[in-house]
Amino acid sequence: MGLAEIRELIKPVIKEVDFSYLSGKVVALDAFNALYQFLAAIRQPDGTPLKDSKGRITSHLSGLFYRTKNLIEYGIKVIYVFDGKHPEFKKKEQELREEQRKKMEEKYKKAIEMGIKGDLKKYAEFTSKLEFNMVDESKELLEAMGVPYVQAPSEGEAQAAYLVKKGIADYVGSQDYDSLLFGGLRVARNLTISGKRKVRGVEVDINPEIAELNDILNYLKLDYKKLIWFALIVGTDYNPDGIPGIGVKTAYELVKNNNDPEKLFKYVGWDKYYKEISWKELEEFFEDPPVIEINKEDIKFGEVNEEKIRKILIDEHDFSEDRVNKAIEELKNAYRKGSQKNILSFFGK
Repeated sequence: MGLAEIRELIKPVIKEVDFSYLSGKVVALDAFNALYQFLAAIRQPDGTPLKDSKGRITSHLSGLFYRTKNLIEYGIKVIYVFDGKHPEFKKKEQELREEQRKKMEEKYKKAIEMGIKGDLKKYAEFTSKLEFNMVDESKELLEAMGVPYVQAPSEGEAQAAYLVKKGIADYVGSQDYDSLLFGGLRVARNLTISGKRKVRGVEVDINPEIAELNDILNYLKLDYKKLIWFALIVGTDYNPDGIPGIGVKTAYELVKNNNDPEKLFKYVGWDKYYKEISWKELEEFFEDPPVIEINKEDIKFGEVNEEKIRKILIDEHDFSEDRVNKAIEELKNAYRKGSQKNILSFFGK
């Protein structure tokens, strides 16, 4: 929602880069966003997720381990940020997502009954559900990998934006641009998905994308508050329908040419569509969300616990021993290279 809806409008200031561009940078990754991607994308040809011998889903662990290892090999320092308690006014968005998931489950079941193999994976991708035990498993694996994580009190994107604003991280890593609404200065997309994706049946390369808040504001000729108004009219996670009947371009013109939010939201009929939440409450939530105060020295990178990784992936979840051991060595080498690079840069080499 929100800035995802205006991507075409801000496309000229979105930069496509390669992973080397982010080498040496710290990325605060939206953990739930990444885990849902892994659950959706890492599946068998029939659409079923990866499972161990006890029938427990392991797609999230596979994506978390191998994809995070790849990012570290690119020289990227990763901090995962987990969601806490969602605000009450996010309930409608969560209900819509659950409704969509159930619809896709029905379509998936019908495709199986009809023997339509081509549609199985497409529908299955939208049936993913992140369970509490998956979150706990993910945190345990990250600890074993030497990858720090932060437990947000509320929205993970807000906490990640805080880390960037404070200079602890350079980018928020998420498929959504909504962290910009929380004042996140820079967002990197396409970090935790595979390098290929089918678009209209054609396989295309998917590269990282960078968006910077100041570039967007300058390009749109809006200030930060107006960007929030714009997103609220188009639709955010907290008012997913936006204002019915008002498209992106109309919303942009309205916001750009109006300096009085009271008149603006009265004109678009906010109170008609949102009786339980005011635009002002949402504006204040974006400007000052609940976050945990953190300092740079609180974040530790690079202490790999090999035995714990093996226990989680091989002993408990039947991952390939050879593949896991190979990945552990690659992870350790990546950390060593990162340490050597830091020493050389200290001496100006």
